[in-house]
Amino acid sequence: MVSQTGERGYNKGTVCLVESVLIVKPSIIVAGAGLAGSEAAWQIANAGFRVLLYEMRPVKRTPAHQTGNFGELVCSNSLKSDSPNTAPWQLKREMRRIGSLLMRVADEARVPGGNALTVDRERFSAGITTALEAHPLIEIRREELTAIPAEGLVILATGPLTSDALAESIARHSGSGRLFFYDSISPIVWADSINMEIAFRANRYDRGLDGTADYINCPFDRPQYEAFLDALAEAQQYSAHIPEDVPYFESCLPIEELARRGKDTLRFGPMKPVGLTDPRTGRWPYAAVQLRQENARADSFNLVGFQNYLRFGEQQRVFRLIPGLEGAEFVRFGQIHRNTYINAPALLNETLQLRNEPRILFAGQICGVEGYVESIATGLMAGIHAVALAQGGTPRPFPRPTALGSLCHYMTHADSAHYQPANITFDLLPPLDEERRQRFRRDRKARHAEVCREAANALAAYLGDDSGEESQQSAAEMSA
Repeated sequence: MVSQTGERGYNKGTVCLVESVLIVKPSIIVAGAGLAGSEAAWQIANAGFRVLLYEMRPVKRTPAHQTGNFGELVCSNSLKSDSPNTAPWQLKREMRRIGSLLMRVADEARVPGGNALTVDRERFSAGITTALEAHPLIEIRREELTAIPAEGLVILATGPLTSDALAESIARHSGSGRLFFYDSISPIVWADSINMEIAFRANRYDRGLDGTADYINCPFDRPQYEAFLDALAEAQQYSAHIPEDVPYFESCLPIEELARRGKDTLRFGPMKPVGLTDPRTGRWPYAAVQLRQENARADSFNLVGFQNYLRFGEQQRVFRLIPGLEGAEFVRFGQIHRNTYINAPALLNETLQLRNEPRILFAGQICGVEGYVESIATGLMAGIHAVALAQGGTPRPFPRPTALGSLCHYMTHADSAHYQPANITFDLLPPLDEERRQRFRRDRKARHAEVCREAANALAAYLGDDSGEESQQSAAEMSA
């Protein structure tokens, strides 16, 4: 593998000069340039290793994506809470400290969204695409990877819409069948078609960054809500060929499925009115629909939590019954699509390696995490672990007290017989010891702050940074 010319060895290697001898570093293959794959590729390339990044879009399209850009957000445009001492905030905090590309781009593409990190989805994906295309160590191949390469390090980050051919290859290598669940996409309306004489701007309990009112709220009285439920119950769905044994993801149920579970289910779910004072009445409405800004231009808003599988004409008819949306014009209607993920507890170890073939790593929703931030996190970790393997070392799992480590712990220790994708929550992080549990038993905020403090200290120790200061250097780069 060592030569004077660099001609022997790998065809697509990075050539480095060490003591006047040329060494060719092998490429690491990353399949999929979604959230997880993009972050993995960045971590690897910044550590000095060449990346061969496969992305089948736009040559081969998926049922959900609109463009060929990397890191395209297909559902919501929210990367969850950025309020200090929440579990999503802690996960993002750890990634920012390590040097996540996608967290940096998300911060640059931020649009108003209350306490959430909400992004202009076009600026976000364009920023990721530009960064990866400009990196000298990343070679991009716009083609479908139909099978796992027979040798070399591979990160599979092909997401929940993995092509059938590659999914079959994954099943052969892992020795197990695939798992599925069904996921949905919320509709988007043009801002200038919202009736602001009825709708009003507010965040729940007036909580927002810099006192801003970022959400548009459509208030219902009881008769309006009941009429909406009746119309929703009668609306026609697409004839989905969905087997009965294939579940929906419980945290992202279509609204028509929620409505079937009881007349008040929506009022206690995506249509909850708590903390929203209607300026026309001075009271909370009976129910409410929140609309969240889609982009920096603020010319379109998505209906929060209104993923569905209704026919497009029915969506227009039913959703125009929402007060304030009587004349709504739709940028995009809601959709549903099949998601694929593996049985991670039975197949992966805590460094996201396939147990029976550790040169293969998984990242993103295909390994059984749900959510944008969680997908980025697994991509970041897979990239770091792949670098350790490429260096001939042994990857180190992230510490259990960290949000990163806890996410991996859930994926690899959950009940494999009843495995469901998971979002990051404090339930995944280890509990405090008994003394601190008693000390903070009456103060949940203080308890969560203590968990986050412990996580930050554990990450600092893992990175060898006892000062606790924020570092923008990637962990992969530190280990290179």
